[in-house]
Amino acid sequence: MKDLAAEVAQALTQRNARMATAESCTGGWVAQLLTQIPGSSNWFDSGYVTYSNAAKKRMLGVKEETLESKGAVSESVVVQMAEGALRNAEVDITVAISGVAGPDGGTDQKPVGTVWFAWAIRNQATVTCLSFFSGDRQSIREQAVEQALQGVLAYLPN
Repeated sequence: MKDLAAEVAQALTQRNARMATAESCTGGWVAQLLTQIPGSSNWFDSGYVTYSNAAKKRMLGVKEETLESKGAVSESVVVQMAEGALRNAEVDITVAISGVAGPDGGTDQKPVGTVWFAWAIRNQATVTCLSFFSGDRQSIREQAVEQALQGVLAYLPN
C-alpha cells in the first residue's frame, strides 16, 4: 500500500492538488499512510476521523435525519462526509469511507465487509462506490484503504 500512497502523492503533486480524508471504519489509516510520505504537507490538508455518528454530524455536517433513515454505512452518509470535508478543507478532492469492519455489527442488509466510499471533487459530481470485502477486521480495513487510494487516483481531475 505504500507504493499506492506514493502514486497518490505523485499524482497530487503533478496536478498541484490537495486532498483530505473523512474516515470512519478505517480510523484514519488513509491519512496516516499518506502523511508518512515526506513533503505530504504540500498536498495533504486534513484527515477527519469521524467514527461516531456525533462526530460525523459535528465535524462534517452529516444530517441527523440521514443517519436515522439510512444508517452510518450508506451512500447518503458517505456523500455528506466527503462533501463536508470538501467544504471544510481547502482541497481539490476528498475521500470518505464508512463500513462494517467486524467481527460483529453486521446485519442481513449490511453484512460485515460492507463498505461505502465517496470521492468529492471540487466543481464536479461526487462519485460513490459500494464494496463487499471478505476477511477479518484488519483485512477488511486494509482493503478499504486500498480502494480509497485507488479512487483518488481514478477521480483526481487531470
